[in-house]
Amino acid sequence: MQPIQYIERSTGQVKSENPPGEGFLKFLYHHPLGELSLQLLVKRKLLSEVYGRRMKSTASRTQIEPFLETYEIDPGEFEKPVENFESFNDFFIRKLKPGSRIIAEGLTSPADGKVLAFSSVEEVHDFYVKGQRFTLEKFLQNEALAKKHRGSAMVIIRLAPPDYHRFHFPAAGIPQGPVSIKGRYYSVSPYATKENFGRVFCENKRSYTRLDLENGAEIILAPVGATMVGSIFHTYQPDQAIEKGAEMGYFSFGGSSLLMLIEDSAISIDSDLLENTRNGFETSVKMGEQIGKLGA
Repeated sequence: MQPIQYIERSTGQVKSENPPGEGFLKFLYHHPLGELSLQLLVKRKLLSEVYGRRMKSTASRTQIEPFLETYEIDPGEFEKPVENFESFNDFFIRKLKPGSRIIAEGLTSPADGKVLAFSSVEEVHDFYVKGQRFTLEKFLQNEALAKKHRGSAMVIIRLAPPDYHRFHFPAAGIPQGPVSIKGRYYSVSPYATKENFGRVFCENKRSYTRLDLENGAEIILAPVGATMVGSIFHTYQPDQAIEKGAEMGYFSFGGSSLLMLIEDSAISIDSDLLENTRNGFETSVKMGEQIGKLGA
């Protein structure tokens, strides 16, 4: 099994990722007994709920300091001191100090994480060649909306457990209320998605928000839950104008993803992200970092 490798955008270097539970994920998705366990237990809500309750207990506070050291997370970014977190989940859904993320020009990343970028939705089938085919109709469960975005660009931001897990609006506009879609809890790790992108993204619990931009175009922002992530929370007010970088919501404990669909008239994705994706690499980004240029 190859390690998870990605491009560090700030340096252009290839880095290896060592996510929590890496061995367990390899077992689940690449071993016959693991596949059986996946079907019987992990994809179901029970495991996420049980583990989620454990991470909300005061006893889980003891895991925070070792986690910070292992993944070299800077506590200087946090809105409150480490000793004030009431549980591991309280740390996991932490807020950052103002100014910890610079909101750039153009279209910005809605979250910290690793990015895959496609100039068209159809290109995803050339990248993920195995398993169930991904379609917007299955993902959105809205035929008219899927038809509207058939030619849209697609950006997928994968958040690993060490990442900041609040997500923000990538452009100014007016967001509609979130539409929730019930689902299961497959992992969104590359070990899972490379085997079956369509199954993971079309069956997992998810929601989507339509963001109407000032130039008349539309962006769809869709947070996707995963194993060990029981909940997606939205913190914005629908139908009210928001500024770029305003908080949209957060994920509870675990790994997760956020998928964006951008109307082709609204954006041109930055070329380095597209090239890295074509070469089979994710690219590390921070919330607020430019990932594309907005159209007129």
